[in-house]
Amino acid sequence: MESDKVQEMQFLEQGLHNLILQKQAFQMELSETESALKEIEKTNEIYKILGQLMIKSDKNHIKKELENKKKLLEVRLKTIEKQESALSEKVDKLREEFMKNQKK
Repeated sequence: MESDKVQEMQFLEQGLHNLILQKQAFQMELSETESALKEIEKTNEIYKILGQLMIKSDKNHIKKELENKKKLLEVRLKTIEKQESALSEKVDKLREEFMKNQKK
């Protein structure tokens, strides 16, 4: 029974670790997107990289794309934060149970 709890706790901690890595990747992408949105305001000529090509693009179209991407990333981050919180709670509860059982 004890080893099952320990295994479950390890599994949950690994899941929590994976969520944190995902969250960091989304935060970095969100930061880059916000930076691109700021830079887009400073110029009239916008280029978009597609594969190995750099193509002149419409500023309003690219701005709209970036704003949509930003919204999507914010929603994903909120979802991950909720999952992280729930998983963290489960891990904490299992730790408490484990510590109580160890004291007995």
